[in-house]
Amino acid sequence: MVLTVDFFAPLVDDPYHYGAIAAANALSDVYAMGAEVTLALNIAAFPEEMASETIGQIIRGGADKVAEAGGVIAGGHTIIDAEPKYGLCVLGIVHPRRIFTKSGARPGDLLYLSKRLGTGIVTTAAQSDRAKPQHLQTAIDSMTRLNRHPSHIAQAVQALALTDVTGYGILGHSYEMAAAGKVALRLSAGRVPLLPGALEYASQGIVTGGADRNRSHLRDKVSLSDKISKEVEHVLFDPQTSGGLLMAVAPEKAGEVETRFAADELSVWQIGEVVKGEGVQVTL
Repeated sequence: MVLTVDFFAPLVDDPYHYGAIAAANALSDVYAMGAEVTLALNIAAFPEEMASETIGQIIRGGADKVAEAGGVIAGGHTIIDAEPKYGLCVLGIVHPRRIFTKSGARPGDLLYLSKRLGTGIVTTAAQSDRAKPQHLQTAIDSMTRLNRHPSHIAQAVQALALTDVTGYGILGHSYEMAAAGKVALRLSAGRVPLLPGALEYASQGIVTGGADRNRSHLRDKVSLSDKISKEVEHVLFDPQTSGGLLMAVAPEKAGEVETRFAADELSVWQIGEVVKGEGVQVTL
């Protein structure tokens, strides 16, 4: 069994999308271990004066994502709080021999990422009404897309290490994979996929407090080429919500990875490789 919990305050104004994003984010931890979702419990806190219709939309957004995952909402718990919060406790099932961990990457493996980066920057821009509607919608579409089928593909190609990219950003989660496998991860900044608008807003100084904390924590764990622009750096440290899967795959499986993602009409990007050493190296 895989058991996880995640919840947070609203990232977007639309209550249905907020519920769906929070649910997809919580479900992602199950997929990062190769499991299938069975059931979930709602975890919620709402202001006493919040309209029941708004609460219903949040809960419906979460329930629809759990149903899409093949699971059921089996109850939950709600309290009164000044700031809305919503998420899920999720139970998943996986055969013990098919569990994914962060520790199996080997020198020579290739690194693939299944979603674009920049959700933190784009949603922060939207909160101050500085994001273009199409940029926000693209970010919402990404955050509400489940990692279920990418996890299936990771199983099919026998990925050697897997994690989802969330609050620690691509660099923080890469470091976790490197440390667990006692290897180094070398990323190419030019290959890392970015959400539309992410660089534009980063250039305007729109960054998150989470990115600053990530940068501080990773100061002696990540080396970045001095040719990488500050805007790209901001995105690399940007905390993600319901981000994609980062997988290490044997090089002979590269063609199969790309073919399977294309067959399912899903995007995937080869963003680097595993090498000897420690920490994370980012080249241009």
